[in-house]
Amino acid sequence: MNSITDIDSYMNELGQRARAASRQLAAAATADKDRALLAMAADLDAHRAELMAENQKDLDAGAAKGLSEALLDRLSLTPPRIDGMIEGLRQIAALADPIGEIFDLNYRPSGIQVGRMRVPLGVVGIIYESRPNVTADAAALCLKSGNATVLRGGSEAFHSNQAIAACIQRGLQQAGLPTDAVQVLQTTDRAAVDLMIALPEFIDVIIPRGGKGLIERISQGARVPVIKHLDGICHVYIDDQADRDKALLVAFNAKTQRFGTCNTLETLLVAEAIAERILPQLAALYREKGVELRGCPATCNLLADAIPATAEDWDTEYLAPILSIKVVKDLDQAIEHINRHSSQHTDSIVTENFSRARRFLREVDSSSVMVNASTRFADGFEYGLGAEIGISTDKFHARGPVGLEGLTSVKFIVLGDGHVRQ
Repeated sequence: MNSITDIDSYMNELGQRARAASRQLAAAATADKDRALLAMAADLDAHRAELMAENQKDLDAGAAKGLSEALLDRLSLTPPRIDGMIEGLRQIAALADPIGEIFDLNYRPSGIQVGRMRVPLGVVGIIYESRPNVTADAAALCLKSGNATVLRGGSEAFHSNQAIAACIQRGLQQAGLPTDAVQVLQTTDRAAVDLMIALPEFIDVIIPRGGKGLIERISQGARVPVIKHLDGICHVYIDDQADRDKALLVAFNAKTQRFGTCNTLETLLVAEAIAERILPQLAALYREKGVELRGCPATCNLLADAIPATAEDWDTEYLAPILSIKVVKDLDQAIEHINRHSSQHTDSIVTENFSRARRFLREVDSSSVMVNASTRFADGFEYGLGAEIGISTDKFHARGPVGLEGLTSVKFIVLGDGHVRQ
């Protein structure tokens, strides 16, 4: 696994090959990229037994190391998950190719036409943990958007990732595209990650996917731009002009549809004028799902089983059946609380008041802002992006779910006919 002894030379050579491949890929025809994606899907389908055998090596090693059941489940490549990888590749092949799109083309007084063209970022480095299906998803999105990619999965999924990488390489070869367009690191040495995030001459952007510790480490050490989000501290505010049934549905779904995702509700805000009527009903629903409630003094007065919230609770991403609840005076106080404590991931208001909904959309500074909808919709597939490579809470380059367009940049183009500047 760590037979590579000269990590510096290995990473520099890998980077050079990725850069060369990125130039070829930027000029590749859409049909060739789609052909490669479909060939990858077919190869994964043909090598199911090998994929599961290699995955079993990782599962056995993980069990021996004492990985939790939850982590082993994330690591597992079941037949339905292999189906999902295959379907994901086919779906991305069916998406429109963003590369080469020309838009905002306008004539200037000088007679030239000025517009913009969508182009690849170049080489995308992706560092991720546990789930081996990310290898196929990330490779497919980068390929379709014309980017070469360097992938570094977690050491716990080493054998699984290498098996998936072999299918990807064969698909690229079959379509006549450079196999260096997708490279999966063949070492688990942590030094390779430190070098990977410090190679701006070869890698144009880094995308970390994993726990807060990984993302903080990458963000602090990178010499390459990073697309990331650290936390998913998401809010739902129930306004005093909310429809009760909608409020119950949205607040319940946002917290309990899945507990461990970055777009799960972590803090519920309720207008004081409606709190006495709606909080006991919501608490009964949450109890059925085993959700621990932590509340402000007003919440604790209304709910006998609520635990007093601490200051830390308002800034915590639980990723667990725990919910903090705060009763607020009005929309102003709700927006103030969200902009102070939100991680700028996803926040939602439940209201029938159009003006308040518009204010919430305009004044809440998050990558996804919603009206009368569960925060669980903050997802590339649900947004019609086909797939996502991650969710960004940064304000520059990409924000929100990062799909194909988020993996591109733009350049200005100028069309003339012998025009010269006077």
